[in-house]
Amino acid sequence: MNPESALSKLKTGQPDYRKLRLSNINTEMFRHVKMLFFWPVYGLLFMFVERFYDVEYRAVYSPMDDMIGFNELFLIPYLFWFVFLTGMLVYTFFYDVESFRRMMHFIIITYSVTIVIYFVFPTCQELRPINFERDNILTRITKAFYNFDTNTNVCPSIHVIGSWAVVFAAWHSKKEPAFWLKAVFTAMGLLISASTVFLKQHSIIDVIAALPLCALGYVLCYKIRSGRGVLKY
Repeated sequence: MNPESALSKLKTGQPDYRKLRLSNINTEMFRHVKMLFFWPVYGLLFMFVERFYDVEYRAVYSPMDDMIGFNELFLIPYLFWFVFLTGMLVYTFFYDVESFRRMMHFIIITYSVTIVIYFVFPTCQELRPINFERDNILTRITKAFYNFDTNTNVCPSIHVIGSWAVVFAAWHSKKEPAFWLKAVFTAMGLLISASTVFLKQHSIIDVIAALPLCALGYVLCYKIRSGRGVLKY
């Protein structure tokens, strides 16, 4: 592929991944692929801090948490987060490389700061109900999820940060989605953020603590970067 053809492909946001080789992974066309290596590194660090980092945790709590009742219906948007985040990553990777880069920059910055916070200021929450008022498929799944997912390393909430990574990517897609589609993504981000407290996975403090990080990532990756090329990868 000649340079002009590669540049044309890049501008359309559709690189030809069939031509990806180790020898050309540092080219303008393919160097964004290296950003995927962040995920196994982050995954290993998160697994270590979750399973092997033996420290004394500080419980996160606000009186507002007592005003928010458990509702198993929020399990649906909570679990949909995995599709929400992965779906946008896959879509932008294949169809909008610039949006993929910005989204990954946002994730790398915010997730890295978060994992450092987890090491320096380890937190937990003690909000999960011992018994459920209702017995249905959603409460049973929630109970199983509680058994799988620890109640540690909760502040700030990765669920909230990841949700807004998707929302910002949708807002700034090169293909300029319709207003109603942006509204749907925004509503989904708000719903997923709310699900973390209604499912008693997080304190309201965890949600609030995630917002400054989201704001920082947004300014760095979508405002400054779009102007003078800061954080260009």
